[in-house]
Amino acid sequence: MDQLALLFVLLLGAVVTVPLGDRLRLPAPVLMTIGGVVMALVPVVPNVDIPPEYILPLVLPPLLYASAQRTSWRQFAANVRPILLLAVALVFVTTAAVAAVANAVVPGLPLAAA
Repeated sequence: MDQLALLFVLLLGAVVTVPLGDRLRLPAPVLMTIGGVVMALVPVVPNVDIPPEYILPLVLPPLLYASAQRTSWRQFAANVRPILLLAVALVFVTTAAVAAVANAVVPGLPLAAA
């Protein structure tokens, strides 16, 4: 399968999964994930190698922009405490837990490096 054809299949899949998700009462990302797993298991679909340094500048800004366009600022203001707790506090807790486990599992690994 050509790279351009694969791109069109992915775009078609994204367009189809949104109304299909509404009809099945499932979030579209769940259907897209299932479709990605199915495509990964089909041997005809080629492996696409994307350099990791392109993911952050090319993928994240459109996702953040689309999410910001759909955000209700009234709901955001009402949920600012849980958002901050999950986005900030939980990141610190997870970092500390991973560092503690890595420090315990790998002998000689300093806590700062873990």
